[in-house]
Parts: sequence; C-alpha cells; structure tokens
Amino acid sequence: MMRIAAVFTAALLVFAAPTFAQDAAVVDSDHYKVEFENDEVRVLRITYGPNEKSVMHEHPAAVAIAMTDNDMVMHMPDGSTVESKLEAGQAVWTPAVVHQPENLGGEKTVVLLIEMKDGHGEHTEHMEEHEKDKDQDGEGGR
Repeated sequence: MMRIAAVFTAALLVFAAPTFAQDAAVVDSDHYKVEFENDEVRVLRITYGPNEKSVMHEHPAAVAIAMTDNDMVMHMPDGSTVESKLEAGQAVWTPAVVHQPENLGGEKTVVLLIEMKDGHGEHTEHMEEHEKDKDQDGEGGR
C-alpha cells in the first residue's frame, strides 16, 4: 500500500509541476533572454512574435521598458486576464507577478524587464536616508 501511495504522489508531482510558477528565462527561453545579471538586478529581453503566447511563469518586482509598441494580455493563475498596452519608450513599474503573457498584436513586441533582487532594499534605504537629510538641512542634499 505504501508503494502505491508513493507512486501516486510522484505522478501527482510530475503532472502538477507545470502549474507551479517558474523562472521565465528557464521555462520560456524562446521569448526571454538574460541580457545582464548581478547581485542587485537581472535584465531580460522579452521578444514575442505576432500572436505568440508564453507559459505560466513568475517575475519579481521590476521595471518594464517597452522597446516597441505592444498590445498584450496577461492570463493570471485564477483565470482572469489583464490587458497591457505600452508605447515604445514607455517605462512602468510592475509588482511581483505570476502570469502567462500573450501578444495580441500583429507585430513583434520587445520589452526590457529589469527585475529587482532581494539585495536592492539597501539602496532604497540609502535613498530614503538621503531624502531625510535633504529635508533637514534645506539644501537639497550634501
């Protein structure tokens, strides 16, 4: 009986694994290329051809910069969708997300995604301290 339970559990994990969100650059290397990476950030070049769709994956908080105009829909794990339209050159903040993007347009779309890593908080704290200093000395910084 234990052996049957172990086989069933293993089979369940194999079939359930695709539903777990994963790193886009690993599970969809056709669309996601790592351009740069260090301890603070990772920069992905995201390229979708007309009407192409990805697989479900995740991203940490990031800044997205549209290199081309794009018309995308993001399929969410709960079955809902979110439309995203960006103009070339537009930059937007994106919170951490699990999604499955799809290019709705008839043209290729390219986005640079600058993903934040855990170590970025030190810089944020430093900038907050700098803002406090500016306010206290009234000189706009040191």
